[in-house]
Amino acid sequence: MKPINIIFAALLATTGVHAQTTGIDNILRSIEINNKDLKASEQLISSQKLEAKTDNNLPDPTFSYAHMWGAGDATISEMVVSQSFDFPTLYASRHKLNKLKMGAFDSQAEITRRDILLQAKEVCLDIIMLRQQKEILDERLKNAQELSVMYAERLKRGDANIIETNKINLELLNVRTEANLNESTLQNKLQELYTLNGNTPIEFNETIYPLVVLPSDYEQLRNEVLSSDYALMALLRESEAANKQVSINKSQWLPKLELGYRRNTESGEPFNGVVVGFSIPLFENRNKVKMAKAQSLNLNYQKESTTLQIESELIQQYKEARTLRTTMDEYEKTFGGEALQSGFHAGGANLAILKEALTGGEISMIEYFVEVSVVYQSKLNYLQLQNQYQKVMANIYKNRI
Repeated sequence: MKPINIIFAALLATTGVHAQTTGIDNILRSIEINNKDLKASEQLISSQKLEAKTDNNLPDPTFSYAHMWGAGDATISEMVVSQSFDFPTLYASRHKLNKLKMGAFDSQAEITRRDILLQAKEVCLDIIMLRQQKEILDERLKNAQELSVMYAERLKRGDANIIETNKINLELLNVRTEANLNESTLQNKLQELYTLNGNTPIEFNETIYPLVVLPSDYEQLRNEVLSSDYALMALLRESEAANKQVSINKSQWLPKLELGYRRNTESGEPFNGVVVGFSIPLFENRNKVKMAKAQSLNLNYQKESTTLQIESELIQQYKEARTLRTTMDEYEKTFGGEALQSGFHAGGANLAILKEALTGGEISMIEYFVEVSVVYQSKLNYLQLQNQYQKVMANIYKNRI
């Protein structure tokens, strides 16, 4: 099995696990600008902010005019112009409440942005994996085609039997099918990226992953995630707004005021005066304080529940990432970690050794396919592990996007 170790180590060298790229970041910035859902979210948040501001506007002024006729030529007219308003301190309180609501709206927008960009990042990671798989499959397909031609000629000369020839042709068919499926999946992912970019042309040519290191200090990671999670930020701001609503509702027992101008001509001579009035909220404010307190408690419980959920998801993701990283290290160690930096291509002299041994009669067709299948399957397993690791780390650090 020594040739397999050398070959697989050379295969790993093409992966570029330690390379750093900013290509994904550029894609995410483009999607942030062009994505239709993000544009819709921006307009929704803008409308919600404007709606919140209208809650603190003054009511519309009122104007009334009455003209009455009596016996003979006697007439009476009256005109009243008035403006009602809440107790002045309520406007300042509602202004503070609106600022808290604005922060909550912004957090909701950040959640939408984060989720869409995380989806886009996972698509980019899948594209990288599919391109790496394509490189392996193209090489495997080329190798199978060469063997198919060679064994067809040997069969004509009588140097090979039909079983060996059929075995190679079956390998060629299977590899061609895998390559076609890979290409179809790759094109679908590129189309998904195009759609996320608002159907605006976008170019993503990366074939290696960015460097992502799993932190060894879990508590430090936990504190960072909890302090930066947008869902928790949104609930915190909504909770602050709900607490402020409680204090505002408590203050609404204060009377509403009305101030205006009145003109009356009942005695034949016009009289001008000031209209002053107020209303006592005996019924309008009923149960509003209880309602606001219930809403505040609801948000507090949501915040606690979300915190527990985030912690649970984080510990699962951390354990998964650690397991994936350990398994990847085992692959690299088992198949020659030093060869990762060698730069040999998988289709070079190493695979040629097995092919020469096959054509020279040193190994049988079955032995050849056993050896080659282990090499390729191990490589594909490694690529899958890389992809899973990158996605888990992307989810752990999703609030950094």
